[in-house]
Amino acid sequence: MTEIWLKRYYEQLLPDLAQKGKVLILYGPRRSGNTKLINKILADIPGNIYYGNGDDIELRDLLSSQNSRRIISLLGNYDLVFIDEAQRIPEVGYGLKILTDHSPDLKIIITGSSSLDLARQTGEPLTGRQRVRILFPLAVLELYEQWGGMNIFQRLEELMIYGSYPEILTTDNIEQKKEYLITLRNSYLFKDIFELDNISNPSVISDLLKLLAFQIGNEVSLSELGSSLRIARQTVERYIDLLEKTFILKKLPGFSRNLRSEVTKTSRYFFYDNGIRNALINNFNPLDMRNDKGMLWENLMFMERYKKQHYKQIYSNNYFWRTYDKKEIDLIEEREGKLYGYEFKWGKGKATPAKLWQETYPESKFQLINRDNFIDFLV
Repeated sequence: MTEIWLKRYYEQLLPDLAQKGKVLILYGPRRSGNTKLINKILADIPGNIYYGNGDDIELRDLLSSQNSRRIISLLGNYDLVFIDEAQRIPEVGYGLKILTDHSPDLKIIITGSSSLDLARQTGEPLTGRQRVRILFPLAVLELYEQWGGMNIFQRLEELMIYGSYPEILTTDNIEQKKEYLITLRNSYLFKDIFELDNISNPSVISDLLKLLAFQIGNEVSLSELGSSLRIARQTVERYIDLLEKTFILKKLPGFSRNLRSEVTKTSRYFFYDNGIRNALINNFNPLDMRNDKGMLWENLMFMERYKKQHYKQIYSNNYFWRTYDKKEIDLIEEREGKLYGYEFKWGKGKATPAKLWQETYPESKFQLINRDNFIDFLV
């Protein structure tokens, strides 16, 4: 595919995020561009830099050894240490703690395609010594800076069907887009899960994702999923947790403060990327041939909003709201003690909040998000 660089939000910020005596952890879905971003940034940073990879046997042995003298002797005199796929190094957190303790002027950046094992290994030993960021597939707010709003509007169908992985956005060939997403689905999607957890039947994970792909925007019953897949509810819960920690799914819980009629015991699940969702169900049909346009729109709007929150450090608790008699709002953001409701509609219809919502939360704000105003919502 064409080698075109799409500027990332962290491109200017990352050098400042990496601090002396700290470990900057950059997570993200596989193939979202972590390694390329770091390499591009480090190429312009002066100083003595070590580039390592978690697959390097000697590096793995060194950091896993917890041998302070040897770790400091071999890595302590660099200005910056970069380790890609750090989750492959057993007990990597303790090795990095030794480095931060004994080399206070050293900057460290590590990347990982899964928060599952890396967070487990770095959490305790690096308490107070780490900063964490996520690099997603391209966000609309990133594309806006280089494409402009009109180009995003004109390529909206492409984003809804093929998603926003860098390789997807840097080719105009439809067949190459499909082939890339199928390859990503088959070769990379479950790699971390299968490596890091004892999955006895990998096909169940794929079947679970297919079921979830048809339920975007709807509450999901883990018991019903378990019955469909012929596995225990607890197993479904564990698999979904793994899928969240490997950046495939994002959970949205129900909101409630006051009413018994508010649904809170179920959650909704969204896919980090629309293209992956469509690859799972093998449907790349254009929008005028689909009956799931509303699902695709809601998935795109929620995930792009979540990307904006993370990149711009907008601290928000996110929920959906629904009552047992079917009154609902797609997204509720709780920010600084205030409530903001958003309804996502692909069509031109109008939307007003349910009377019950207005009466129960009279100070809340409400907005319809459609094709006329989504740019402002996401940028």
